[in-house]
Amino acid sequence: LRAATRPSLALAASRPTTQIRLSSSAHSQETFESFSARYTAFFSAAQDLFEVQRGLNNCFAHDLVPSPGVIEAALRAARRVDDYATAVRVFEGIKEKVENKEQYKAYLEELKGVREELGIDTKEELYA
Repeated sequence: LRAATRPSLALAASRPTTQIRLSSSAHSQETFESFSARYTAFFSAAQDLFEVQRGLNNCFAHDLVPSPGVIEAALRAARRVDDYATAVRVFEGIKEKVENKEQYKAYLEELKGVREELGIDTKEELYA
């Protein structure tokens, strides 16, 4: 009697299974300007360390180097949540993303005022 009320495993195994992968064509390629605006707004609104680090992971996962405006917003967010180490690591992320040392130096020069204002040293400055 019990076997009659349960669905048969053989019946379940004989059903074809279909895997469906959903995708949306509504997501088009994002422009660099909209990417920058989106992450600048994200970091400006981030209120805890988890949000800041999650945003940095997502931002640096893209195949581009974030604009100085995005980096500035990320640095201010890291200092706002009182995490100096994350602020220093932002520059390590930039160093890994750029193509050469000159680009890294250009970022350091562009962000020099913000670094001084927020009291952020690079890893190289800390261990010099």
